[in-house]
Amino acid sequence: MNTPNIANLGHVLVVDDDREIRDLLGRFLTKHGYRVTTVPDGKEMRRAIADWHIDLVVLDLMLPGEDGLSLCRDLRAKSQIPVIMLTMMGEETDRIIGLEMGADDYLPKPFNPRELLARMKAVLRRARGAPAVPATARRTILGFAGWKLDIGLRRLESPQGLIVDLSAGEFDLLVAFVEHPQRVLNRDQLLDLTHGRAEAPFDRSIDMQISRLRRKIEVDHKQPELIKTVRGGGYVLTVDVT
Repeated sequence: MNTPNIANLGHVLVVDDDREIRDLLGRFLTKHGYRVTTVPDGKEMRRAIADWHIDLVVLDLMLPGEDGLSLCRDLRAKSQIPVIMLTMMGEETDRIIGLEMGADDYLPKPFNPRELLARMKAVLRRARGAPAVPATARRTILGFAGWKLDIGLRRLESPQGLIVDLSAGEFDLLVAFVEHPQRVLNRDQLLDLTHGRAEAPFDRSIDMQISRLRRKIEVDHKQPELIKTVRGGGYVLTVDVT
């Protein structure tokens, strides 16, 4: 486990069995103001998360022993720490599964460290909620179809009164929909509304985030009634918002 000197922008955990990648990202991210811990496998990843306050995990899909998909699923069941998954070029199915398991974004190998840095900034900004919600809306509670969305507390309550855990990306997407009910929003608009365009100009992640959001709020996520797909147009929240 390698833990360079503390910086101010956040503590990033890099999980990759390739020493060259760990060393490269350790130096690069430290140079750009992050504290970085690098580990080679899931066992060391869990130890680091137990020992440190981690702000973001960069997680390789292919690891010895327990793979990245299992680790991501396990982490998401216990924590809302943002995850960026690294995958091999062309493994689209694995990338889709990774996003469905709870990863906030993915990056195919080989990658430019600057692109990873840009995606990290976008994911961390969403996770920290800055400054997507104006001060005047911090106490706003919006209701739709029996659901209650507390924007200030970043909390979603089901019609049964249960708190539903959402990732930062899922929450920001839901806010975009409830603030624009019964209006078709295309991927570009959703990226802009979730403040994702500057650092993450790739729209496929929007589709994956919506798929995950549907699994949490729809009665049948395969036949959604709340967030519907408009062919050739985008997505629409079909119900009234109060």
